[in-house]
Amino acid sequence: MFLAVIISSCGKDDDPTTPPPAQPVDMTKATIERTSDNSEFKESPETLPKQITSNTVLKTGKTYLLTDFTFVLNGATIKIEPGVTIKGSKSPNKGALIITRNGKIDAQGTAAAPIVFTSSQATPNSGDWGGIILLGNAPNNGAKDGIAGLQAIEGGVNETATGYGLHGGTKADDNSGILKYVRVEYPGIAFAVNDEINGVTFGSVGSGTTVDYVQVSHSGDDSFEWFGGTVNCKHLIAYRGTDDDFDTDNGFSGKIQFGLVLRDAAVADFGPSGASNGFESDNDADGTTKTPQTSATFSNITVVGPYANATPAATAAPYKRGAHIRRNSKISIFNSVFVGWPVGLFLDGALTEASATSNALEYKNNTIAGSPLVVAPGTATFNSLNWFSTAAFANKTLAAVADVKLTNTGYTTFDPTPAAGSPLLAGADFTSAKLGGGAFTTTTYVGAAAAGDTWFKGWTKFADK
Repeated sequence: MFLAVIISSCGKDDDPTTPPPAQPVDMTKATIERTSDNSEFKESPETLPKQITSNTVLKTGKTYLLTDFTFVLNGATIKIEPGVTIKGSKSPNKGALIITRNGKIDAQGTAAAPIVFTSSQATPNSGDWGGIILLGNAPNNGAKDGIAGLQAIEGGVNETATGYGLHGGTKADDNSGILKYVRVEYPGIAFAVNDEINGVTFGSVGSGTTVDYVQVSHSGDDSFEWFGGTVNCKHLIAYRGTDDDFDTDNGFSGKIQFGLVLRDAAVADFGPSGASNGFESDNDADGTTKTPQTSATFSNITVVGPYANATPAATAAPYKRGAHIRRNSKISIFNSVFVGWPVGLFLDGALTEASATSNALEYKNNTIAGSPLVVAPGTATFNSLNWFSTAAFANKTLAAVADVKLTNTGYTTFDPTPAAGSPLLAGADFTSAKLGGGAFTTTTYVGAAAAGDTWFKGWTKFADK
């Protein structure tokens, strides 16, 4: 018989309800080493404690509650078995699961029995609870308290429990664990104005981490956001979120393949200065040249925007671009399709344009369909449409959403596979050096799915609220 283990101790001065780790840990150190002994698991109580400081398993067939910020600390691993449901609370506190820099997650669902994080509300809505936050020891380009490469993750985590929200270090191959066959529903609660938690947030997560088959649905902020780090991901789905789908910042350099986006034309970022984009990418908030520079590589992404299911007149005003690359980002996008966005692509700023000119930023073998403005105008010295149309880049434009011939773009009947006669059935190219090294699977098709593909079926949920 397993026993519940909850460790308590005297509180910290700034928050007496959130005690410090059972063992002293220097949370300002640039790199935190995890313990290697993660073999003895114990069963969790149904309501998760504020701290998990010893190896803990959540058992198949059970439902658990996140009633507050739950921190995984002290080298502990939280193991979540297939078929587990975890419900996050909205009030009085905001539920969220935070894997600190010296914690780990082992969440391996299956296609038949995914792990589901969802809202505890009887009638769920976007932004009902926090989300999943993974913090690691890989590099970023930020600085905190005079320490280069150290950051505090957004969402009020570090303000709630000082030190527990920090991320960053020098360990590029750091391992924060595994997320596989996981659904995250109705996350993205606001801790404060303009300080939200995303569906899944990565803070300096290293390439030793496995992220594969993860769906974020109805997020109140970004579906996926990376702050620095080197983690590679495959088979990501952003479904009917409000803000951005894939947001990359602070030197993120990972490789992402097979991503799906479906946007709800009536749901967007209605906050102050809200702008809803498929991709949004910055080097940092000030657009500096700090290193490591944001240089993530994406391939085989299908980004279905609001015009796929509504006319422009019936679409929420905050919708902007399929991809907004700005503030000196050097991300690259290959073999992908952007469908039904007001603007297909915006290269924003002279430094970003310079990276495009030098091929530090690449945008190749992509298709933009059904966008009234394919590419936003550049500065006086950069003709963005001419750059996009460079013959060697093999980018394509299609006048209408229907021209791309996806099988179904409906909210509850979504099937992104290319139908007969679709231009996406061929045209992919993997000759760029950025697509080498073994992280990418070579395809002949453009977009996230081949004809007849089913990787997005079974473990996912495409449904109204």
